[in-house]
Amino acid sequence: MISVVILGSGNVATHLYKAFSKAENMAVNQWFSRHLKVIDFYKNEVEVIDDLALLKPADVYIIAISDDAISKLSSQLPFENRLVVHTSGSVGLHDLDKKNHRGVFYPLQTFSKDAEVNFTKVPFCIETLKKEDYNTLKLLAESIGSICYKVNSEQRSSLHLAAVFVNNFTNQLYRIAHEIVESSGTEFELLKPLILETANKIQTLSPYMAQTGPARRNDKKTIKKHLKQLEHSSHKIIYELLTASIQHTHGRKKL
Repeated sequence: MISVVILGSGNVATHLYKAFSKAENMAVNQWFSRHLKVIDFYKNEVEVIDDLALLKPADVYIIAISDDAISKLSSQLPFENRLVVHTSGSVGLHDLDKKNHRGVFYPLQTFSKDAEVNFTKVPFCIETLKKEDYNTLKLLAESIGSICYKVNSEQRSSLHLAAVFVNNFTNQLYRIAHEIVESSGTEFELLKPLILETANKIQTLSPYMAQTGPARRNDKKTIKKHLKQLEHSSHKIIYELLTASIQHTHGRKKL
């Protein structure tokens, strides 16, 4: 039985709690948040607290809060020589206070409040200083059906940067596409099969081989037409930058 305490009340913390609370051989001893009202809904399931002095012993303390607050919270923990981990993709292992065993338990996935998460599809990137701590976190990931990978800080930072491109930036492109079709009275729903097929394609092809479109084939006439259609200057800039990037990748044009 692995016992955990969750510190934080955002999307990651909430989804981790839901997964852990259903897992066998797992116990969530407490859930801490400085804003108790946010997690008050769960008080009949788990002990919720807003005072660090009330923290109980546990095998793992998981800090799932905003990146810029992780270091400070870890230094405020009123104990030593316990395993304390954070869930950030960009914060270093050594940003955690050295009075405790330090680790990273980074779920490489996007988390939204109202979207369910299937943790069997979520890889966890784990980093520790001690082998026994790695084994503990590995068991923690496996308890919710996840696969884990041993990843150092540099590798994790690269993964986080890449994740911004494939997730955050891609989602913004979806938003732009939504605005474009909306302006002509067309349904965004019509694009969803294309979005899914694009994501499915790279399961078997490299992104390089999967690339299609006017920039890939250097269709200057279509590119010019698209730029003329775009009403917002920011959209034109994005279109031109991505077109140039694709052309550079496929030997059509130098950046």
